[in-house]
Amino acid sequence: MLNKAQNKLKAAGSAFENEFFDDAASCSYYAAYHAVCALLASRGLAFSSHGQTLGAFNREFVKTGRLPAHAFRKIQKLFEDRNIGDYDPSAMVDSETAKRDVADAEWIVEEIRLLLKEHLKPPDADC
Repeated sequence: MLNKAQNKLKAAGSAFENEFFDDAASCSYYAAYHAVCALLASRGLAFSSHGQTLGAFNREFVKTGRLPAHAFRKIQKLFEDRNIGDYDPSAMVDSETAKRDVADAEWIVEEIRLLLKEHLKPPDADC
């Protein structure tokens, strides 16, 4: 799932560079979403909807202080922007929004990568 997140980040960056801002927003959300799924899977958790997945992420990692509160706000905004980019025929994601989305997704994926690295680290042999 983290590989998929990294691939979506690359796609988001490429879409942004080519001025496909709706696609940059969509790929940014999916990068963060796949990273969140990887984090939840490390606890044996999986959900059938995006809402359930994001709710569990908030409950398990944000409310517990493992990640700052703005982590959840960032992914909520990514979700909203993805909905605009993918489904709203009357609106488009602009350059500044897409740029922020890519940066936020990069931050989320990196923070989750670090959490997973910490969580999956074998116990100290000296203990």
